[in-house]
Amino acid sequence: MLIHPWDAPRDDDEWQRWLSAHGFGQLAVNGPPGEPPLVQPLHFAYDPERGEAVTHLARPNPLWPAVEANPDVVLSVVDDYVYVPGPWQAESGTPSEHGVPTSLYAAVQLRCRAHLVDDPARKAALLNRQVGHFQPEGGSARAAAGEAPYGRLLSGIRGLRLEVTGVRAKFKYAGKRSESVRERIAAGLSDRNGARDAQARAHLLRRLRA
Repeated sequence: MLIHPWDAPRDDDEWQRWLSAHGFGQLAVNGPPGEPPLVQPLHFAYDPERGEAVTHLARPNPLWPAVEANPDVVLSVVDDYVYVPGPWQAESGTPSEHGVPTSLYAAVQLRCRAHLVDDPARKAALLNRQVGHFQPEGGSARAAAGEAPYGRLLSGIRGLRLEVTGVRAKFKYAGKRSESVRERIAAGLSDRNGARDAQARAHLLRRLRA
């Protein structure tokens, strides 16, 4: 992922806050020799204090042999993305039809060392962390090895603890454009009010005013 200086996060807090609120991504694992990488969409819970993310997958998932063969993986998350029409990006004095269309988005890629979790008690603890992240209001029974209602289901999954060893983050929100162009893009997003337009506009204005 190319990261220009104007797209880089201001500090670690920027990407960590964003990632903590975005718990769905794609886990990329090196495939067997001669085969393409394997990519698995999944929910995960990121813990910045521990420097790790936790998740789980069904035991029959084809990723497991690849993870065991090479535990160096990438967890990729992309969201708050929008398409920006060319005229919105035209600088002052330039014909609007000469503006360059582009995409705006936020992305975080975590390079991780994968640790498999098969012990029933540790799997239950991992599941409780993940559910607690997404469901802090409670409402579901806690998982416990050998206990109803979830104990008998633990054998059907394997847990993954993803130890973060490197981070690449990007907030592509017209950072190299003039203030007037960015204000025009923000106005266009507000008027269009489509999917993710409000989120992208908030990023653009936040970074513009930082």
